[in-house]
Amino acid sequence: MNHIDEPRLESDLAYRFQYLVEFMGFSEGDVAAIHGAAPALAPLVPTLVDAVYDKLNQYDATWRHFVPRQSGYEGEVPRSVDELKMDHAMIQFRKQHLARYLVTLVTKPYDGKMVTYLDMVGKMHTPKAGSKELNVPLIQMNALLGFVADALNATILSLGLERSLEVNTLRAFSKLLWIQNDLITRHYQAA
Repeated sequence: MNHIDEPRLESDLAYRFQYLVEFMGFSEGDVAAIHGAAPALAPLVPTLVDAVYDKLNQYDATWRHFVPRQSGYEGEVPRSVDELKMDHAMIQFRKQHLARYLVTLVTKPYDGKMVTYLDMVGKMHTPKAGSKELNVPLIQMNALLGFVADALNATILSLGLERSLEVNTLRAFSKLLWIQNDLITRHYQAA
């Protein structure tokens, strides 16, 4: 039986990531499958990003989080949800961030830098990083990640990959998104 230092899981990001990777069986083969999907997925990133933002725009509970100034955005900020349209510069700014995130998942090595990046994705949606006004409730983050997971699954299934490659790619992304979910959820725990 492997011994896990449970308090360390909360204080040591690399240790936490290694535990998740080992427990879920997220292997070099999974990383290879994710990276191997890059040529097929890259042209579809704009469509995926648009689908995500179309979904976010359907609910005031999600769309309202785009009204406060986003970290790094220097342009005009909308005064209300009613003013915030899909063509607003801040939405375009955020769409670029999501596109870079998706590209990063399929192109970058899964090293310490990637682990820190995945962790920051969770943290930046809370007042703990980025904008102090931004505090996206966990239910909205879970809903979003579930939607992204389903959209990725549908996209992968539409690629017409050979069956074993399709299965390996789906399983790899599933593990990765569960890891991402943990690295989001951990920032919502009471301090």
